[in-house]
Amino acid sequence: MSWSDTLQILFWIAVSLIGGFWIVFGYWRLRSEWRRRREGKPPLRSHQAAIWRDPGDVSTLDLAAGPGEPPQPPFEFIEEHLTGSQPTVSVRDVKRREWRVKWGSEVRTETFGTRLAWALGYFAEETYFLTDGEITGARDLTRAKDCIDEHHRFREARFELTGEHGVVKHFDAHSWAWNDNPFVGTRELNGLKILMMLVSNWDNKDVRDVARGSNTAIFEHRLRKHVHEARYLIIDWGAALGAWGSNIVQRGRWDPEAYAAQNDLFVTGTDGELVHWGYQGQRTTDITYDITVEDVRWFCQRAGALSDHQLRAAFRASGATAEDIEQFTTAMRGRIEKLREVAGHE
Repeated sequence: MSWSDTLQILFWIAVSLIGGFWIVFGYWRLRSEWRRRREGKPPLRSHQAAIWRDPGDVSTLDLAAGPGEPPQPPFEFIEEHLTGSQPTVSVRDVKRREWRVKWGSEVRTETFGTRLAWALGYFAEETYFLTDGEITGARDLTRAKDCIDEHHRFREARFELTGEHGVVKHFDAHSWAWNDNPFVGTRELNGLKILMMLVSNWDNKDVRDVARGSNTAIFEHRLRKHVHEARYLIIDWGAALGAWGSNIVQRGRWDPEAYAAQNDLFVTGTDGELVHWGYQGQRTTDITYDITVEDVRWFCQRAGALSDHQLRAAFRASGATAEDIEQFTTAMRGRIEKLREVAGHE
């Protein structure tokens, strides 16, 4: 076979791969749009909306304890869930609170991500990492059969509070988009984008990707009689603390070396008041677009107040090893310092 024939074959293989990608891409976009139109707008009762609240003095927050009260054993099995990418069951703790228990590669990143989001003023689900425990009554398991043994013991699981009184949760087709929400152009939304890049969370799908699963949601909280507040939040922090990337081959999670290796690409420069970023994810432009130096300065007032002690505590509570704790903390501190340089802090 001649070189020209080989090059021609390679050319058509490349064309086929690119064409196949766009066909699949278009299919999921069309399917998502169809589902959004079918289900309509979220049935919100709230007259006010929020994406951030003042956390107070960030330097005093206990990132080991997290935003709520951890699950209390003994745990009683309710049911197994067969959707999602990882084995998951629902349990009830001794206080009759319901938790969704998950195993797999995302349990540590989700625990850390929710803690950091909460500490910086963003709404987050109450999430805890348990090294081991017992779930009584577990039966007829399929995907979770390798996660809970014959003695009902489990190891290394993420517990996420689900049964919250007075909260109505809107997921998937009733979630929100990065480019279409009440906070577009605000420092609070842009701060959330910076946070996504700070932890390298590349899985930033939103309501426009509902056919593949949206990672945004709206939780309506009843503040008092006839007064509800719609809180906009990220519900999946699992694809973080590794390498970001434009495709599945480049991306990773909970990999301190890969995370640190992209520090030099975190902030790539400024153009006047606009900041440029090296981040790549599911929706790169939506995250990196139109963030200003003033947005970074506002974010740094909170993130810059976090101590290494607090970061280590959050990583430790997420199941990190001693080596992981030091690597992650050093790398994240490096990124925060880059933000401080952009903001013009001493």
